Amino acid sequence: MNWILLLVAGLFEVMFAFCLGKAKETTGNEVYLWYLGFFISLTISMVLLIIVTKELPIGTSYAVWTGIGAAGTVFIGILFFKEPIEFWRLFFLFTLVLSVVGLKFVSH
Repeated sequence: MNWILLLVAGLFEVMFAFCLGKAKETTGNEVYLWYLGFFISLTISMVLLIIVTKELPIGTSYAVWTGIGAAGTVFIGILFFKEPIEFWRLFFLFTLVLSVVGLKFVSH
C-alpha cells in the first residue's frame, strides 16, 4: 500500500509542476487558480510522502518520489509545453525511470 501512496505522491508532484507551468503561461486572475492548484497539489504530495516515510526508508522514498516527479514533469513538458524531444534527453529520462524501478526492487 505504501508503494501505491508513494506513486500517488509522485503524481501530485507532477501536478504541481504542471500548475507552475500553466501559471507561467496565463495572465489575470487565472494565474491565481493555477497557483491554488499548485499549493493543493504540493500539500497532498508532501503529506503522502510523510505518511510513506513512516514505513519505507527515507532515502528510497525520496529518490522514488523525486524520480516520478522528474520523469513525469519531463513528459508533461513535452506534451503540454512544447519542450524538445531529443535523443539524449529521452535516454537519460529512461535511465532515471530504470533507476527508480531498481530502487523499488531492492528496497524492503
